[in-house]
Amino acid sequence: MQLTNAQKLIQVILDRMMHLQFLQYDNPSVMLLLSIAAISSIIFFLRRHRRLPVLLLDYSCHLSDPERRCTLDLFEYICLRSRLFNPESCSFMTSIFRKSGLSRETYTPPYLFQPPLLLSSKHPLAIQEAEEGLFAAVSSLLNKTDVPPEKISHLIVACSMFSPTPSLTSMLVTRFGFTDSVKTYNLSGMGCSGGTTCIDLATRLLCQKPGYALVAVTESNGINWYFGNDRNMLIPNCIFRVGSAAILLSSDPALRDSAKMEILHTLRTHHGTDDSAYKAGYQMEDADGNLGIAISKDLVRVAAVGLKRHVSLLASKVLPLSEIARYAFKVGLSCMTGNKKAIASQVPDFMKAFEHVCIHAGGKAVIEAMGKSLRLGHDVMEPARMTLHRFGNTSSSLVFYELAYLEAKGRLKEGDRIWMLAFGTGFKACTIVLRVLKDSSIGSDNPWIHCVSRYPIS
Repeated sequence: MQLTNAQKLIQVILDRMMHLQFLQYDNPSVMLLLSIAAISSIIFFLRRHRRLPVLLLDYSCHLSDPERRCTLDLFEYICLRSRLFNPESCSFMTSIFRKSGLSRETYTPPYLFQPPLLLSSKHPLAIQEAEEGLFAAVSSLLNKTDVPPEKISHLIVACSMFSPTPSLTSMLVTRFGFTDSVKTYNLSGMGCSGGTTCIDLATRLLCQKPGYALVAVTESNGINWYFGNDRNMLIPNCIFRVGSAAILLSSDPALRDSAKMEILHTLRTHHGTDDSAYKAGYQMEDADGNLGIAISKDLVRVAAVGLKRHVSLLASKVLPLSEIARYAFKVGLSCMTGNKKAIASQVPDFMKAFEHVCIHAGGKAVIEAMGKSLRLGHDVMEPARMTLHRFGNTSSSLVFYELAYLEAKGRLKEGDRIWMLAFGTGFKACTIVLRVLKDSSIGSDNPWIHCVSRYPIS
């Protein structure tokens, strides 16, 4: 999307104001002048650029079979049966599981149900895991939208930790019979931001030429279970669970009446130039040669810093002029006091721009840190907390389970705006802003259909 000169100016000013804790100005008047400049610029704020509409026709989230549920008892049994963890590691993982915010109803991959644990036969079971999730989600989506595979012009698949040959897109092309002209894209290594990144890519492709884009997102948990005793690498075993989603997008204006939502904005930022951000989630081998993902103790701080930088760019695109002016005025007043903590604590009220938020639910601590950083209330963070509880961290598909929760609760009304935000390894962030085109109702394939009455829980 091309920005006007006024938008660019305001974006730069907002970025500076939201990062005042990094600036070394001793004279508060400099900060005050910056705030006055922001308010003055608002007067010349030009009408925001509107692009060709990209519509979200529908989506589906995969619900695994009940026998794949991962209770605490089963989790402990799997850890003990492998005989690859020392007692301290088993105790540590049990403790993390109990504090994680995950329920007894999350799902584990088929690999972990094989007796005995087949350490040398992961690949066939990783294929099975991918097929189960992707095939079910795509099949459900195509059936309920009644869009034949031959109409799909773009097929995008994200799976961060599993990239087989032939590719996952080739697997779907073969299974569903897409045409020879379909353009396929495989995204890997994107972490939990994979789903939103796919939507961003699909939106950019559809803006160039009308058509249909099918997005399918999943993760391969079984092949990536860590069998070692490095505590930083044990954490993913405790929080990552099975989940897949499929989303159908189109830029055909004639489909507006049948579409659920419209994509208003997308934004991607990358923070990998900072070493601590780059290594916040890092695939590596431990001292014994066991491969896994190490979760840095610095992850929450990295997420907070990356979030602040990301939303500073988002602010000028989504916030109403009144909120931009209010924020600039409050920063100016804080500058006059010379209190750096007060300056740094100023955050725009993003709920002036959105009615709902589907924010990255990477873990209990991450949810709490993001809610605190953005001043989002307990009720606003409910979809993230409940999705983590019911399904665990399903990585790239996570935010779509949150969207399904809002639909199952009947909270999405025509005209509502939704902020979808996910982070990924690297360290990157991606925002998708949606507008609801019709009141929501719970579909027969909604993953919450049999349990939503029990939520929210305290």
